[in-house]
Amino acid sequence: MKNRILIVEDEDKLRRVVSLQLESEGFETDTAATAEEALRLVDRAALVLTDLKLPGMDGLELLRLLHRQNAATPVIVMTAFGTVENAVEAMKSGAVDFLPKPFSLDHLMTVVRKALEIRNLREENRRLKEELGQRYEFDNIVGRGQRMREILASVARVAPARTTVLLCGESGVGKDLIARAIHFHSPRRDQPFVKINCTALPESLMESELFGYEKGAFTGATAAKPGKFEQADGGTVFLDEIGDVPPSIQVKLLRILQEREFERLGSNKTRQIDVRVVAATNVDLKAALEEGNFREDLYYRLNVFPLTLPPLRERREDIPLLAQHFLRKYVDDQGSPVTGISEAAMAKLMEYAWPGNVRELENVIERSLVLATGAVLDAGDVKLDEPRRNHAASGETSFLPEGVSLEQHEQNLIREAMRRANNNKSQAARMLGLTRNALRYRLAQMGLE
Repeated sequence: MKNRILIVEDEDKLRRVVSLQLESEGFETDTAATAEEALRLVDRAALVLTDLKLPGMDGLELLRLLHRQNAATPVIVMTAFGTVENAVEAMKSGAVDFLPKPFSLDHLMTVVRKALEIRNLREENRRLKEELGQRYEFDNIVGRGQRMREILASVARVAPARTTVLLCGESGVGKDLIARAIHFHSPRRDQPFVKINCTALPESLMESELFGYEKGAFTGATAAKPGKFEQADGGTVFLDEIGDVPPSIQVKLLRILQEREFERLGSNKTRQIDVRVVAATNVDLKAALEEGNFREDLYYRLNVFPLTLPPLRERREDIPLLAQHFLRKYVDDQGSPVTGISEAAMAKLMEYAWPGNVRELENVIERSLVLATGAVLDAGDVKLDEPRRNHAASGETSFLPEGVSLEQHEQNLIREAMRRANNNKSQAARMLGLTRNALRYRLAQMGLE
């Protein structure tokens, strides 16, 4: 089928010439003198070449019928009546190209190869979409414990709706994977999925990146550019680390959620948008509300359908499944001879607290495969990060430095974090376990903002 072309032409001589030319170029051919005869052969064809003027059913009617039955099979129209109107009508009906008679055999081959290339691209695009969709099927989200079954049941209920979803949980628990699963199980699965990492965007660039800008909106804006929300029109926007969005942008996000409209930077034109929003956070947004760093109205707009993903230490029954999953993944990638995990190694994995959650487990398995010397991953091959020292357990007394108040100690910690982060507020906030807005609030109180 890959190289078989169906030629539909009522003129015997031309049908024969075209068939011989295609066969000389390595293609297989089927021939038909009428549209009715062609319909019995079309299932074998990777490409159809058809005349417009045929006895009985004409070429346009055949073209429309083929397009309805199998739009993936490209059709090239040949005709001696090569008017602009005919060409437009044929293309509207689904033809990929138009070949006016008489034509050279070189021209014929150019058009055929181009049409087959289009077919291959369509097939590849369809295959990639299927693979991408399968990646986020529930069977491929590793986790069979009660907590994960409840999460996946909630995803199945909310995915078909347009409802805004707020994913909560520690870093590394798989919020990105769940967000994509929601998208790929929704009616929007064939539309764009646009992920926006709010922490990675500098505050000065966030508005233009999210909402786009017009030419001349700022120095260097030499042409208009659509933002992330416009790129996702009809699909899903995933706002990762929503707690780090500054107040000035929170207002505009609220408008998108409420009114489904926005303006580009430097424009007064209101644009309508159709997007589904899935947001994620690893911080307590209620605490940010109390500190005045997150808008209450935006919080309740986002918190329509909250899903809290459990940390790995609270679903230890999934650790063996996840470990085996990552083992298979990286054995193939690295060409490793390892075929399994020993009981001692698995016990070591089960006992660890996993502060970095699933992401840390994946990194540990990848690292352990590099260090492994045998066919089975043993406990000695599994290198875990040193646990944080528990001062209370060791009998040590840990409290405020002598002569230092709580406020002074907090300010010293903030200054040290800023120093270590080279004054990068987002990085310093992560060190301190704060949102960027919470850190900005404290810096302003200290007179350092």
